Amino acid sequence: MQREPASEAIPMNQTNTSRRVAIVTGGIGGLGTEICRHLARAGRQVVALDLAARSERVAAFHGELSEFGGAVDFAPLDVSDFESCRQALAQVENRHGSVDIVINAAGITRDASLRKMSPQQWHELMQVNLDGVFNICRNVVDGMSARGFGRIVNISSVNGQTGQFGQTNYSAAKAGVHGFSMALARETARKGITVNTVSPGYCDTPMVAAVPDDIRAQIIAGIPVGRLGSPADIARAVAFLAADDAGYLTGVNLPVNGGYFMSF
Repeated sequence: MQREPASEAIPMNQTNTSRRVAIVTGGIGGLGTEICRHLARAGRQVVALDLAARSERVAAFHGELSEFGGAVDFAPLDVSDFESCRQALAQVENRHGSVDIVINAAGITRDASLRKMSPQQWHELMQVNLDGVFNICRNVVDGMSARGFGRIVNISSVNGQTGQFGQTNYSAAKAGVHGFSMALARETARKGITVNTVSPGYCDTPMVAAVPDDIRAQIIAGIPVGRLGSPADIARAVAFLAADDAGYLTGVNLPVNGGYFMSF
C-alpha cells in the first residue's frame, strides 16, 4: 500500500491551508531536492522546476522523493527565459492550482578573476542567478497579490555579503538577489506576501567536495561551528520562512553559514 505523502509530518501550528502549492527552481540537485523534501514534509504540493537535459537526473530525483508520491512533481524550465517561465507557471497552475510559495534556488557559477572574465561568463551567470529571480517573481506576484498570500524565498550566498576572489559575477548577482528581495518585500508587504533571502555558507555539496583537500580544510577551519553546512541546514531555514505563520518576517536575509560571516 502506498503511503500518504507525509501528511502526519505537518506541524501543529499549520492549518489545512498547508496544502499550498510550492515551486522550487533549481529543484533537482543536492540543495534543491532537500528543499523539496522539507516542503513536502510540511504538507505542501511541491513542483521542482529545473532543466530536463539529463533524464537520469529527473529519474533519480523522483526515486529519491518517491515516499511523497504525487505530492512532489517535476516540470522542465529554463529560468533565464521569461516566456518559458510564464508558460511553465501556467502549466503548474493548470495542474496543481495557484502558486503560493516560490523558492528561487536555481544558480550557476562561471568563475574567473575579473581580468580574465569574458562578457559571456558575466552575462550567462546573470541571466540565471539574477534575471531568473525576476522572471519567476514577475510571473507570480500579481496572482499572489490578488489572493492576499505569498511566500517568496530567494537563495543568495555568503559570497554576496563578503565577496569572493574569482567570483565578481556570482557575488554581484547574489548581492543583487537580496537587494531585489528587500525592494519587492516593500512593494508587496500589504498584500500578504513576504519576500526573504537565505544566504548559505560553505556546504557539503559536490562543488565543495571538488575543492582540493588542503583548501577545504582551510575553509572548515574558518567556520566557527567547525563543519560544512548540509543541504538540510539550508532547507530547514527555507521551510521556516515559507510557513504560513511566518508573515511578520519580510525583507530579511537569513544567513546559514555556521558563523562564517556575522553582521547585524
